[in-house]
Parts: sequence; C-alpha cells; structure tokens
Amino acid sequence: MPAQNTPRIAFQGALGAYSHEACMQASPDAIPVPCTTFEGVFRAVREGRADLAMLPVENTTYGRVADIHRLLPESGLHIIGEAFVRVRIALMARPGVALSDVKHVRAHLVLLPQARSFLDAHGITSEAAADSAGAAAELAEAEGSREGVLASEVAADIHGLEVLARDIEDMDHNTTRFLLMSPEIDLARRGGKMLTTFVFEVRNIPAALYKAMGGFATNGVNMTKLESYMVGGSFTATQFYADIEGHPEDPPVARALEELGYFTNMLEILGVYPASAGRG
Repeated sequence: MPAQNTPRIAFQGALGAYSHEACMQASPDAIPVPCTTFEGVFRAVREGRADLAMLPVENTTYGRVADIHRLLPESGLHIIGEAFVRVRIALMARPGVALSDVKHVRAHLVLLPQARSFLDAHGITSEAAADSAGAAAELAEAEGSREGVLASEVAADIHGLEVLARDIEDMDHNTTRFLLMSPEIDLARRGGKMLTTFVFEVRNIPAALYKAMGGFATNGVNMTKLESYMVGGSFTATQFYADIEGHPEDPPVARALEELGYFTNMLEILGVYPASAGRG
C-alpha cells in the first residue's frame, strides 16, 4: 500500500517514456500513471486516479509540443513546477542479442532523425512507432526477435531489455521542458527564483499587443516566453501564452500585470512556481 503522501503522477505515454523520467525527477517515489493521450492525463487527475500531471511543453530541437498550449488553459489544472529532461537515446534489444545482430529498429517518429548518424553508420534501418517506450514493451514480449528499439534507459530497465549503445543522439543538447500540474494553484514563494505563467487575449484594437507588452519592459520584468495561438476558429481572437520571471506580488510584476489588464479581454494565471535548476 503506497504511503499517503506519495503522489500519483499522470503522464502521456508508456512506462519508461521521457515523461516518466520527468515524473521520477520531480518525485523519485511517485507512482506513475501512464495515459494514452494528453486529454487522458487531464482526465486522470480530474477523476481522482492521479494527484498531479506531467506535461511536455517544448523541446530545444523541435520547439513547442503541438496543441499543448491550447489544452493547458482548458485543463482546469495549475502549474506548480517544471522539469528539464535531457533526451538521451539508447539502443536496446532482447537479452542475448548483440549490436551486430540488430538490422532494424523502431522508435517514435521524432527520435529516429536524432540518431540518424549512428543508424547509418551501422547499416540499421528504422520504422516509426506510436511510442518509443511502448515499442520497448512490445519488443520485450516478442520472443526470438532480433530487432531493436530506440528509447530511454529507463524503458530498458522497466521492460527487461539490454542496452547495446548509449547516448547515440546526434545532438547533445536536446532537452524537453515539462510542467508539473495540480488541481490547486499554489501561490507561495517556494524558491529564490520564481516564474509566473499566464494566458491572455488582447483587445482587438490597434497596437494592443505592443501596449500590453510595454508594461513588462518599463517595469524591468523579463519575459522568457511568448507564444500565440488561435481560439474558436477566429483569426481575430488570438490568445497568448507567456512565462515571466518573478512572482505576482513583486511590485514590478504587479504593475506590469495591472497594465496588461487594460489591453486584454481575458487574463488568467496558470501557475506560480520555482524555476528549475535545469533552466541553467
């Protein structure tokens, strides 16, 4: 029986996914709750099957994760932390299979190009799978198979596969940022450097966005992220997702948010949380 204070963290993917690694980083003793889709992650928390959610939002190589910024405001959850996971790719196979035996591998579509140099050097062909950790689970059940899978070492450990090669990614900086989310917002100062994430919709007037951003510049508030996305199928109802350094109670941040309010139809704080050491 798990301890009462052991969190259950829902994530998208199978056990051993990079999202699972992010859960382990946030809370090593956490109980992972794998879900098929992002919507399933949110539903698991709403229905009480999980206490928290871990969602990927952006990657240093591929940019933002599709649809996630649209889903976050609709989720009913709040950001309470962030985690950065370095995407280290391992080639794994069933026990007893040597690297020279592997002629074909499976992995999620985004992983395959990241290990292209290694695969080409070893004459290994590749095939896209829906999920790398899921492919590892399938391989573990495929008796006699000499195929390989590209995934994290966590996936190999969980599914009883042997790692034949480590860190085979072409780029050594590939990192994914994750957000830890809770049904309850936490506005406490829980670290020396705090971040605030919010979404807003500017009024449909000339220079509204320029004026809205002016308050952050004049108050010396550093905005580390600003992205736009359309809502409701309208070209005029553009919403923005933003990360800033600071806490809403910091006078400069409070003044900037107050000024932002003059030029917006909607402003919602999604979370206030400590900056991760992985932010650099």
